Amino acid sequence: MAFSGNYMCTSFKTELLKGVHNFTAASDKFKLALYNNSSSFNAGTVSYTATNEISGTNYTAGGNAITTVTPTSSSTTAFVDANDVVFSNVTINLVRGALFYNNAPVSGGGTPSVAVLDFGSDKAASAGDFTVVMPTGDASNAIIRIA
Repeated sequence: MAFSGNYMCTSFKTELLKGVHNFTAASDKFKLALYNNSSSFNAGTVSYTATNEISGTNYTAGGNAITTVTPTSSSTTAFVDANDVVFSNVTINLVRGALFYNNAPVSGGGTPSVAVLDFGSDKAASAGDFTVVMPTGDASNAIIRIA
């Protein structure tokens, strides 16, 4: 199987209504893990997995922290902004996409997924920084938007 687009995970939408995720400052710890194209993530992805996660020099399994900005709104859309995620001085290959997930302990255990990101083609870095650029934090573009 392969990556097939960008998705906000369906389980995440349900978990928002249950109060599982907290995006306010110094709350839940969100992370971004990188994967190869053998991953079969889609809207039904429910949690972090190490299966098909990339490996390489200076890349740590589980990925890097995502710094989020306290949720806000504009007109009738609520959204969460996130800073770019930089994997420093890495040598990694065949990176096709990423999983945005909540790494904070949740009731019942697990690391619930938030969103699947498809890079559209394989990416790499050789002894350099690999940066996942997050979209502009506004009502039309933020990584998480509820209209």
